[in-house]
Amino acid sequence: MARLDARNGRSAPGDWFVDTRCIDCGGCRHVAPTLLADEAGLTIFTRQPADAMEEEQAWLGAELCPTQSIGTTSRRHAPVGLYPRQIASGVHLCGSNSRSSYGAHSWFVTRPDGNLLIDSPRATRKLMRAFEARGGIAAVLLSHRDDVADAEEYATHFGAAIYIHVDDARAAPFATNVIEGADPVPIRPGVVMIPVPGHTRGSVVYLVDDRDLFSGDSLAWDGDAGDLEAFADACWYSWTVQQKSLGRLAGHPFEQVFAGHGSWSPRRTTTEMRERLLALVDRM
Repeated sequence: MARLDARNGRSAPGDWFVDTRCIDCGGCRHVAPTLLADEAGLTIFTRQPADAMEEEQAWLGAELCPTQSIGTTSRRHAPVGLYPRQIASGVHLCGSNSRSSYGAHSWFVTRPDGNLLIDSPRATRKLMRAFEARGGIAAVLLSHRDDVADAEEYATHFGAAIYIHVDDARAAPFATNVIEGADPVPIRPGVVMIPVPGHTRGSVVYLVDDRDLFSGDSLAWDGDAGDLEAFADACWYSWTVQQKSLGRLAGHPFEQVFAGHGSWSPRRTTTEMRERLLALVDRM
């Protein structure tokens, strides 16, 4: 629950506020971009919600926040059913981002042969029940060591397999499927793990049906620039290696990027996405 005694005075006056425990992960700003903004390294409300749609955006930000720093002075309760929230066909944003992964997004993907959890949110009863209602989780796919969060709890609850690359496997000693090597590996029908070392040594992306690319912290969408981006200031292994990895990734067709940190992209043709990725590699 957001703390009134730690309310950030830079927020617009009114019922909604952000407290100073905010870690400026930016996740809430992806679901409430017209209300929330960065100010001096903390998120604030630039104005109060003006209608029911913006009120829902504020709640989406509150339910996603890893430090639970967003709330109301009136202490209202969140509406039910906000998350998982469908972003694209079969692809849902989980919410309940974890502080242990610095507020990274995680994704729930519904599939006839078994649903996927890609990286992990905080383990909450709300999400457990929501996943149960949608058929459970068959596999937890971890993109790298930073975004493991409560993956073990979800996997245990649903009896799910857990995938991670061997070079980041120390972060998930409970993983049931540790993948080795530098080559793409089909791990489930229509799902390919593609190693992209750089952000971390064991970073991977997951390509689903040659359409949806779940990119962890290796690749994201810059909403302000309207283009793909990578994070030079958050590269823990090798920027040069990451550049080469993303160059190789351009050989795989995808239409939309769903990132851990950073926003998700609009859907575009595979040709446009390839061109944008190659242009990014050149900029790197």
